[in-house]
Amino acid sequence: MSTIHILGIAGTFMGGVAALAREKGHTVRGSDQAIYPPMSTQLERLGIALDPGYRADSVAPDCDAVVIGNALSRGNPAVEAVLDAGQRYISGAQWLSEQVLPGRDTLAVAGTHGKTTTTTILTWLLHSAGREPGFLIGGVAEDFGVSARVGSGREFVVEADEYDTAFFDKRSKFVHYRPLVAILNNLEYDHADIFPDVAAIQRQFHHLIRTVPARGRLIVNGEDAYLAEVLAMGCWTPVDRFGFDPSLEWHAELVEADGSVFVVHHRGERVGEVRWSLLGRHNVLNGLAALAAAHAVGVELATVIPALATFRSVKRRLEVIGQARGITLYDDFAHHPTAIRTTLDGLRAKVGDARIVVAMEPRSNSMRLGAHAQALAPSLDGADAVVFLHRPELAWDAASVIAAVRGEAHAVPDTDALLAQLGAIAAPGDHVVFMSNGGFDGAPRRFLAQLQQP
Repeated sequence: MSTIHILGIAGTFMGGVAALAREKGHTVRGSDQAIYPPMSTQLERLGIALDPGYRADSVAPDCDAVVIGNALSRGNPAVEAVLDAGQRYISGAQWLSEQVLPGRDTLAVAGTHGKTTTTTILTWLLHSAGREPGFLIGGVAEDFGVSARVGSGREFVVEADEYDTAFFDKRSKFVHYRPLVAILNNLEYDHADIFPDVAAIQRQFHHLIRTVPARGRLIVNGEDAYLAEVLAMGCWTPVDRFGFDPSLEWHAELVEADGSVFVVHHRGERVGEVRWSLLGRHNVLNGLAALAAAHAVGVELATVIPALATFRSVKRRLEVIGQARGITLYDDFAHHPTAIRTTLDGLRAKVGDARIVVAMEPRSNSMRLGAHAQALAPSLDGADAVVFLHRPELAWDAASVIAAVRGEAHAVPDTDALLAQLGAIAAPGDHVVFMSNGGFDGAPRRFLAQLQQP
């Protein structure tokens, strides 16, 4: 087998590509400059050698192929060296489409929010049905212990991102996957670094729709106006809509307000009752979409709904990382105002009047550019106190956001100051949620260790 070097290997998607390549027998090496759990842990467990940073000599001359992540651009020393040497290079999405997906029934999960969770739920449903699916998830699934697996079954489930593919391929990654079934969870403005407006994102979603065959199925959030506009641009595939509206093909009926129990209906008929550990209306929709997609490939839902009772989701999705001094700590990936609001709503429904304290790192490109600054304060209405990690390079004024936060709010310049502020705020009975789509300098576990000290 060949030797592959992956540039950007510690990203959630590229780390999954590394796992698949290793499973297929390739020798895998990789470089990255931001290496942190859970992906760093997965790569270490797989025995994949990691080269920190990007240098002109990062990629060996005898490497058969270089897989380049979309976080790298021209000017990167490793990229420039690969180009100058004339080495073969490819994007992660194209590598997946050429090396793993041929001959498989691909189920793609797209949307601004909920992709990782929905992909994991769908994979769990297919696994519970005995389908032995392959998968690539943008996070480490608790029930599988890895973010990707080739699988021996016909189905392959992939988290289908609308972000661009690579510096040499500016199409959205999901156009490479040619799915039989595509879930469109929702659509909002995001990725301000590459999309000027919602219409630009809608065009990419329509490119995805164009690739789904007539024998396939589109599973679409029936309560999302932007997705309705995408479908109106042209659709050649049967559509099943989902949501809370009983007029939709698939609808959920809440039994518990926190989303931990809900009834599934298909075309007005009761399918079954889901009881699980996930919280929030957003996760009810994620589960409903996954059930509809499983049904589209012939899974008998009555046989797999009970398996959701033991479903453990994915790391860093309101993941409880520990308790100390009566304080519960969570690590969460939420980085868009809508995801922040829905996550806090779900937690509030569970904890009642208990205090919720949020530690936030505005780290995504859209956050750093200030694209979500105006919506950020209202999204935090469910929190009683918020501490922002306002690094000097942030392009927007934190003072205006802090002034608009409903509860107590602070901005600090570094992680040490954030941990000190949290130590002064947090009290027994509180729920402290760390929100970031990056490493957050290890802040969640550092705060847990701080609380555990005598």
